[in-house]
Amino acid sequence: MSKKVKLALLAAGTALALSTGLAQADEVRLMTGPQGGIWVPLGGQLKDIWEKAIPGFQVQSLPGAGVANVRAIETAKAEVGFGNTITTADAIKGNPPFNQPHASLCNVASLYPQYFQVVALADAGINSVKDIKGKALTTQPKGNTGEQITQHMLQVNGLSYSDVKTSFVSYTDSATQMKDNQAQMFTLGTGIPAASIMDIAAGRDIKLLDLSDAIDGMRKINPGYTLLEVPAGTYPKQDKVVKVIGYATHIVASCKLPEETVYKMTKAILDNVSSLAATSKAMAGLTAQQMAVDVGVPFHPGAAKFYKEKGVAVK
Repeated sequence: MSKKVKLALLAAGTALALSTGLAQADEVRLMTGPQGGIWVPLGGQLKDIWEKAIPGFQVQSLPGAGVANVRAIETAKAEVGFGNTITTADAIKGNPPFNQPHASLCNVASLYPQYFQVVALADAGINSVKDIKGKALTTQPKGNTGEQITQHMLQVNGLSYSDVKTSFVSYTDSATQMKDNQAQMFTLGTGIPAASIMDIAAGRDIKLLDLSDAIDGMRKINPGYTLLEVPAGTYPKQDKVVKVIGYATHIVASCKLPEETVYKMTKAILDNVSSLAATSKAMAGLTAQQMAVDVGVPFHPGAAKFYKEKGVAVK
């Protein structure tokens, strides 16, 4: 083989490698949520929004969960995903359920509050979380944020999974179990009104439990917990405000993603709030200031650049 041919082949190989790397840089895996949750349709919208806003950009939307998503990003199995502020902050510090500090996670944008809700069948004789002892509880698969919060909620009420018959399934399957009386209590973390709770309420009378008395104990476990109010009338026959445990949904990304890419992704979120709000009313009126709230997770340089241009100081 002549030297000229060798050089030509080497140049072609180099070009191919560079083009492959560029293509990979323009592709991200987006971790969403479990079946029946709001993160799946929101993830579909973000895929469309980002691909339209960034020429040549491709997004692969995948099912996931709050805890699992940040683990996937940390281990380079994904580049971006939905997260919950309380568990992502735990990941940064290496607190349980994470076994070491996660150094590859960067915050992009807070989106809306999340409501940890505890629903009981009205005829099950359950007036507080303690009343579930010896009965059947359904919650999300292990590794989901809602399942982690369920452990905390049981703990502050002097209970554990050994005190209840627990099922770890999707929102959809949990709703079916409640309607069939295979479970008497359903715990989940999502927006309001939750479609799965509305599904149960269409066939059974339900009771949304007030969690005010648990907040002090919950804050001792994770100071990021807050109290949120579920307005009266959110669910059928709910005639008064019910206080539940709150936290926030945010977008988290690999710190290794290019700054300009994340800048455009962040901008595209704010530019399309109205269309995102059509899927989740909780996002209506979202502002740059709300997106840039400090949740104890460092901002990606691309997101920080966007917020600074909007006059919002970030750490």
